[in-house]
Amino acid sequence: MLNELLSIEKSFRGFTYPKAFLKAVELNLIDFDIWYIMDEKQVMLRVQGLRNRYPKRMLIPFARREDNDDIACFEIGGGSKVFVIHDYASEGWEHRKEFLDFWDWFESVVKELITHEREEEQSDF
Repeated sequence: MLNELLSIEKSFRGFTYPKAFLKAVELNLIDFDIWYIMDEKQVMLRVQGLRNRYPKRMLIPFARREDNDDIACFEIGGGSKVFVIHDYASEGWEHRKEFLDFWDWFESVVKELITHEREEEQSDF
């Protein structure tokens, strides 16, 4: 998967994945039940759609939330920030959340996973 994602970099001038993101993929930290890291094919499909829906932004998606239309993206020119976009929302209304960097987003996703699993465990009783 890492090699696939690195080939995406070549498609976007001025874009490189943050080292933190590459480290997580290298460690196979890619599926968090609710969120998951997308593969090359999924990323490229989303890129085209994002360009059509949000032409003023240069979004590179990397993760998708399973239960809604939220996707986590890097943005060319956005530094190391991660943007959570509610895909298919009207232009100007797509921006849901912003994180300082990949690790900030990752920490949030792990906490969501823990909360979700605890709720599931409690509902089993």
